[in-house]
Amino acid sequence: MNARPTASVSVDLDNLWSYLRTHGDPGWEAMPSFIAPATERLLDLLGRHRLTATVFVVGADAEREDGAKAVAEIVAAGHEVANHSYLHQPWLHRFSRAQLDDELARTEEALVAAGAPKPVGFRGPGFSLTRQMLALLDERGYRYDATTLPTWIGPLARAYHDRSATAAADGAVRPGEAEPGDLFGPVSDVMAPIRPYRWEGAGGMVELPVTTMPLLRVPIHGSYLLQLHQVSPRVARAYFATALRLCRLRGVQPSLLLHPTDVLDLGEAPGMEFFPGMGVPGAEKAALMDRALTALCRAFDVVGTGVHAERVAASVSRTRAIGRLKR
Repeated sequence: MNARPTASVSVDLDNLWSYLRTHGDPGWEAMPSFIAPATERLLDLLGRHRLTATVFVVGADAEREDGAKAVAEIVAAGHEVANHSYLHQPWLHRFSRAQLDDELARTEEALVAAGAPKPVGFRGPGFSLTRQMLALLDERGYRYDATTLPTWIGPLARAYHDRSATAAADGAVRPGEAEPGDLFGPVSDVMAPIRPYRWEGAGGMVELPVTTMPLLRVPIHGSYLLQLHQVSPRVARAYFATALRLCRLRGVQPSLLLHPTDVLDLGEAPGMEFFPGMGVPGAEKAALMDRALTALCRAFDVVGTGVHAERVAASVSRTRAIGRLKR
């Protein structure tokens, strides 16, 4: 039996069009894609470290040729494929129950058609989650959710994004685009548990939060490391090393989140200047992600989020009231 504590790695396979849409760039309507190179780089990164991760896939991408191919490659490499909604709209709290159910069902159908098993895990786009969504996940047989981001940085990141997105959209919010206050989770997530817990009122579903640094509650996932690296590579390395030490000291089993932008440079992601870390060249990104995964694997037994949720399910006693969420 492995004596090291468990950690997990997941990938949100968000596509170029979804980032542009959320940011208010009308160019998203052409559905530009970087899913092929992103999938190749991410699978290579995980393969070098012999990791089996969880990849959260958007249903609309799984229906397109390059996205279906990506899903098939992810499954062939042994990774779990999970549900990341159908159209990656990070304002799920505005949706009716029927709309939320459609988001889940259409994504499930697209993933299965592309060769993946029916998903048992969900992560809301933009860390968006609602009571109705949790109830539907329970009804549809999901075993875990991995949406919440317990950090005080969320409201600040939302304010920054809202200002830049409004400017990009010439002050107008177009139909289907984000409005201020929609992104990066609700204010109630600021002091949400960092460790796994169960949702009261959703069949006791396991919640596996995206880990933030213990005590300080600042993000540690890929894009934030890259933003720090853009300022100082030494600071970024020290920051992540401190996060892992605090996780070990505090008994936190980290769940590390990666995105396609963590392995692509700006030339491969046109229009993404607004996103954290996009000023870092691709080769430097690859080196930083390699170091981060090497450090994580040295200190923890690293699995995907689905396996992580299964491992903690029997021991999770902390609960959180579902009523704290919108709708």
